[in-house]
Amino acid sequence: MKKLMMLALSLTLLLAGCAPNFNKQEEVVQEDKNEKDKAIIPNYKISDKYYRTLLPFKPSESRGLVVNNISTKYDINEFETGLMRVAQNTFDTEKYFFQDGQYLKRETVQAWLNRKFTETQLKELKMKAEDNIGLNPMIADGGDIDKNNEKSPIYLAHILEHNYLVRNDDGKGKLEGVVIGLAMNSVHYYQKEQYGATFETEIKRDVLEQEGKKMAEEVLQRVRQIKGLKDVPVTIALFEQQPRTSVVPGSFFAYAKAEKGSNKLGGWEDISEKYVLFPSSTAEKNHRDDLTAFLNFKQDVETYFPNFNGVIGKAFYAQDQLQEINIDIPIQFYGKAEGIGFTQYVTGLVVKHFPEYISVQVNISSVNGPEALVVRKADQSEPFVHIYQ
Repeated sequence: MKKLMMLALSLTLLLAGCAPNFNKQEEVVQEDKNEKDKAIIPNYKISDKYYRTLLPFKPSESRGLVVNNISTKYDINEFETGLMRVAQNTFDTEKYFFQDGQYLKRETVQAWLNRKFTETQLKELKMKAEDNIGLNPMIADGGDIDKNNEKSPIYLAHILEHNYLVRNDDGKGKLEGVVIGLAMNSVHYYQKEQYGATFETEIKRDVLEQEGKKMAEEVLQRVRQIKGLKDVPVTIALFEQQPRTSVVPGSFFAYAKAEKGSNKLGGWEDISEKYVLFPSSTAEKNHRDDLTAFLNFKQDVETYFPNFNGVIGKAFYAQDQLQEINIDIPIQFYGKAEGIGFTQYVTGLVVKHFPEYISVQVNISSVNGPEALVVRKADQSEPFVHIYQ
């Protein structure tokens, strides 16, 4: 077995795979409501995959809505990090820095996520017609509830805004682009009565895509009416979230860009990304070679603990090629020495079973919490290992 690198590093630095640069931080001036506030752009970037973030962090006004609107914690994380990957098609991580969305207000996002109201509902709610701006389709009053929901499901679950800025020669931060994610439902959940049972209807992918692209055009028109966004480039990306029972996240599947000052999106670009659970019937059908490597790894783990079969993998594919796999091993240890021995064994299995061109992360945990982390980044021969104290 290759020599292990037992490094007492934080998780962030482990995942970075590069050494920090502690040069003096850059400063920018942000102008907000006629006040000039200094902000810091960190010089150190943990990876080329991530943007430097303007500090102090200014959260979006719609912060927190994602927890209520997205079905699973897996989708919540992927919706945000995946939107950053979409941004990299336009905004270089070396040149641009990130800021949480500052233009779509909380009440705006909530209003756009509503269904359109019927005339009767508008009267009951005492709303004006101009406030009827929900992007999801209206649903008929009365009639068969199941048929109404099947005909008019809630397509749009959430809207997420990211801002990308540059530092001008005069030291000011300037907005150079906005990237907006539309999270679309693959399953519509509804209730026939308050606090009653929850029912569901599946939304076909082609329908979801058609509705998402139509909504994206409307979102662009509305974004252009917001002060400060009339002339900036805007990218809108579509995300398909998974059902509530899923243990793997959904993924972005298309995006389009509107150039500076344009009120129309350009051609849609496909995004070939997906997550696959190992083991699963999907992996067996579409990724047999990768699944075989995982099953061999799993079998060797179970050799160490013959009665144990809890190894689960979440594989990320781009362009139908395996990019990384995240493996969880929950297990009960009876002593620290046993945990260290098991971690050493698993590290050797990572080197043995998975090719160097993919990234592998193994999380070993017990009822007491995280026990060990094994990380081998793509094109690295030796893993990093951290034993939690």
